[in-house]
Amino acid sequence: MYFCTHATPVGPIILVMREDGVLTHLQFAHRFSPRHDWRESAAPFAQVRRQLDEYFAGVRRSFDVALAPRGTPFQRRVWRALLSIPYGETITYGELARRVGKPRAARAVGAANGANPIAIIIPCHRVVAADGIGGYGGGPEIKRELLALEGAAAGT
Repeated sequence: MYFCTHATPVGPIILVMREDGVLTHLQFAHRFSPRHDWRESAAPFAQVRRQLDEYFAGVRRSFDVALAPRGTPFQRRVWRALLSIPYGETITYGELARRVGKPRAARAVGAANGANPIAIIIPCHRVVAADGIGGYGGGPEIKRELLALEGAAAGT
């Protein structure tokens, strides 16, 4: 596994990639540490770093990066549903639960959303609570910044 740290307007992030070039993690550096057996190298991440820079510059609305998030089948179903939320839009946890066929499972969907290992690219920040912004692994301020970048309503 390779990793690198990448500076963004919302703070440093850590990217992790398998040997075959598939991204497995994009996490905020203040909440994630690389494993001791991973190799540090920015070279394998040129494409994803460029796309992230374009996203933060406001010129990219979607990503073209091979992804391999590890999780349970339910978590992966939730993460696939996140990919269908358009740039600049938000949905509630309840709506996400309906989209994955579990309308009574908003809390479980919220937990799966929170376990997303590839932030920003798998846009978990686009899911908000019915009564406000809701949680976010990077913190509520980063969630607000990402939603503002996309021109989305951030809730209360």
